[in-house]
Amino acid sequence: MRATRDISDRGDLDVLLRRFYGAAFDDPLIGPFFTEIAGIDLEVHLPRIADFWERALFRTADYGRDAYAPHAALHSARPLTAAHFGRWTQLWRATVDGLHAGPRAERAKAQGERIALALLRRLAGPGARTEGTGGGFVPLAALELRTVG
Repeated sequence: MRATRDISDRGDLDVLLRRFYGAAFDDPLIGPFFTEIAGIDLEVHLPRIADFWERALFRTADYGRDAYAPHAALHSARPLTAAHFGRWTQLWRATVDGLHAGPRAERAKAQGERIALALLRRLAGPGARTEGTGGGFVPLAALELRTVG
């Protein structure tokens, strides 16, 4: 069944982010960045990232953190590549599409891709490849995340 309801509030974001991070933590390509390198405690991380997305989509939350700094620290420990950001984007889009449809869902997907590209460009430097062949964003059209249980 295709999602038909748009992202409407913080509760929707909480469900969306739990589903996304569950998939991201389990992903063989990007999961180790969350579980091994950063050692993220999801219960601590989720309210912060929900604040970020609530501000991005609804302009109702305060988010004054530096989103770049933790990614720079990860990049120092193990380089983040276009393939990593591409996979993050694929999982994000699939999670949003699996739960929601509408203008805010589309904005969440577009914003996620813009953020991923901006972080990649900033981390990799001005001459880095961020598209095309050679490890750029590769769509996985068949990927779907479905509700469990």
